[in-house]
Amino acid sequence: MKTIAGAAIGSCVHVGGLHHFLKLAETEGYHTVSYGPAVSVERIVKIIREVNPDIMAISYRLTPESAAELFSDLKMQLERAGVSNIRMLFGGTPPVAQKARESGLFEYAFDGTESADLIKRYLRGDSGSGTGESLPDNLVDRISRKYPYPLLRHHFGRPTLQETVEGAARIAESGVLDILSIGTDQNAQEFFFRPEKMDHSQDGAGGVPVRKPEDLAAIYESTRRGNFPLVRCYSGTRDLLKWAEMSVRTINNAWAAIPLTWYSVIDGRSDRLIADAVRENQEVMRWYGERNIPVEVNESHQWSLRDAHDSLAVAMAFLAAYNAKNAGVRHYVSQYMFNNPPGTTAEMDIAKMLAKDEMIAKLSGDSFRVFRQVRAGLAHFSPDPSFAQGQLAASAVISLALKPHILHVVGFSEGDHAIFDDELVQSCNIAHGVLHNTLYGMPDMTENKKVAARKNELISEAGVLLEELYNRGKNKSQDPWSDPLVISDAVRDGLLDTPHFQGNPHLCGRIVTRLIDGAWYATDRDTGEKMSEWDRIKKLKGK
Repeated sequence: MKTIAGAAIGSCVHVGGLHHFLKLAETEGYHTVSYGPAVSVERIVKIIREVNPDIMAISYRLTPESAAELFSDLKMQLERAGVSNIRMLFGGTPPVAQKARESGLFEYAFDGTESADLIKRYLRGDSGSGTGESLPDNLVDRISRKYPYPLLRHHFGRPTLQETVEGAARIAESGVLDILSIGTDQNAQEFFFRPEKMDHSQDGAGGVPVRKPEDLAAIYESTRRGNFPLVRCYSGTRDLLKWAEMSVRTINNAWAAIPLTWYSVIDGRSDRLIADAVRENQEVMRWYGERNIPVEVNESHQWSLRDAHDSLAVAMAFLAAYNAKNAGVRHYVSQYMFNNPPGTTAEMDIAKMLAKDEMIAKLSGDSFRVFRQVRAGLAHFSPDPSFAQGQLAASAVISLALKPHILHVVGFSEGDHAIFDDELVQSCNIAHGVLHNTLYGMPDMTENKKVAARKNELISEAGVLLEELYNRGKNKSQDPWSDPLVISDAVRDGLLDTPHFQGNPHLCGRIVTRLIDGAWYATDRDTGEKMSEWDRIKKLKGK
């Protein structure tokens, strides 16, 4: 095992950064020894001669002029002692790091702007840049390379193609994120392959107006710089298979995001009937699965965005993963959107996501690997930028309870306007700051008693709902949980229901839900009291 010795040189007593570096080194298999603050030049030379570490790590956070004198002294004393083959690293503020580079003593000088991932890559023997062809071009290998540090993902799509291409290039150059999700406008999502139906007065509404495959290819090509982020895009709200073929061909789509029941008459983003939508969505899941491309089924949070009660959201998370596995998907991205519905407390949010994760874990195995992706809810962001920055950071901290593989950053500007590239970089850096301070050594929020109790309650209640769905279809289908007609009937009849469905002729909309003690429950229309899934189902049968 290789050894790293660390010390703060001269009169510097600041060792926080040094200790953080040594902790990271330990996670990479190094044995580390800290000699603490205010270590003289003479003692550092003695440590090098007597201990003979593989790497000597030195920190200094005082004035650069004083540092330059110390480096000159250290260089001279090492030459007198005949030491010439020791690997030395430096860490300090940017001005001091520059003096360290100028001294010629150090193999690498860290100035505090580096991510934990870059430092770990360096310790593994990378050049430290992490750019170009040295980074994997697929999701699974990038996760394997970085975890437990999550990959950062962010949406980006400005109202014109040129602005999006130029912004994407600057984002890639910054190196702050691992996955750029291209946000296309609604015209593209619904009518890319039916351009005659587009309302061109709405071009650029909700994202970049891509109109031909070359537009996607241009955005992708603009990101082939910096840290070469993975790129992905929406699956479209109709013609999903054509979208799949095009996005894989043009942007090497990192993974697909496909709903189970949505992008249909449920939400009006297409005119697909529910059963037809489920069939088409399953077909596209199967297409990606055959090509071993990861799939996310962005289903559960769609219900929570419409004030669904928590046990339904948990059941739909399981049902989404079940359908992906049934379609042959091997690598599954399970998205957990926090802050929805409004008013959900951190404790109850964590409990809900843990319940989803525990149920989905029952499906995992050698043929179905699950990656956790966490994100903040868009609607909860304030239009005030400084307030929203606090919300971004707080939501990131809470979501780390899930030990995510992917952190989907939602930019602080989104409560006011679609994000610009410089705001995206700033938002990702806020997330990196959160990770820097909290990823290693945070208290385990999953052990909270209220969280554990609510998680268990949700697993039980979701199980009742899923059992009812299965029983409704077992005489009609060999696999009710993946049968489009069984699922469609459950939406129409109110087993799968939200208050927002009211007034839609294809849906039910009779359910009443309410925020109680930070969690969302189905409630009795007359009394306002909580209803268990068993009671709710009994009442549905008696309607």
